Amino acid sequence: MRGGTLILLLGLVGVGIAFDKGVWTLPAGWNPWRPLAVENPPTPLTRWKLGRLQDDPEACLAVLARSDEPALAYTPLADHEPVAGCPLENVVRLERSGVRFSSSFVASCPLAVAWLRYERHRLQPAARALFGEPVASVEHYGSFACRNIYGREEGRRSQHATAEALDVAAYRLADGRRIALPGDWGDDDVEGDFLERARQGACDVFGTVLGPDYNAAHADHFHLSMRGWRVCR
Repeated sequence: MRGGTLILLLGLVGVGIAFDKGVWTLPAGWNPWRPLAVENPPTPLTRWKLGRLQDDPEACLAVLARSDEPALAYTPLADHEPVAGCPLENVVRLERSGVRFSSSFVASCPLAVAWLRYERHRLQPAARALFGEPVASVEHYGSFACRNIYGREEGRRSQHATAEALDVAAYRLADGRRIALPGDWGDDDVEGDFLERARQGACDVFGTVLGPDYNAAHADHFHLSMRGWRVCR
């Protein structure tokens, strides 16, 4: 064994011992053995941790239960098939997060976790930076819809068919100001800037984000969904 390789191996062993003995500690978001938490700042491990919740309902509900968002209100739902051909698993009804919703909606548990992270780490910081106040409520077009991908009579199901997607149409600030994709998207003003930041921030959290620049079907909303790997259009 060459000297350089030996030194590297000894160094890695030393690092491992340091972590094992508690001499060094990893921040929770960087530690692959620590469960995901809503409040942890985003790291390269966040998407991986979020993806693991898809097949682990108990772990996902535990993330929601540990959230320090005082206004959070949700109801875990049993697996069921509300429409023939579209069974739902690992879902909750999200009634409120740090914002009010135009109506409660059924969401996969990982989607609910992703929304909370988006709200905390991307949406509200953008609102406070541009307006000096938070988003108070969100208008949406729903989450669950038993259908195929838009424009396809046959083929792959939409992520809405498994409640893994949410369509957001507008945000309302604490002072009552309404910022909507129909009318404000693409404008060269602070409202347009906010919507662009809201979209870009969503791309950091969700697997797929589609908006007005994607196609006419998304001209009036952001499609935020779990599957995909930073599809941002």
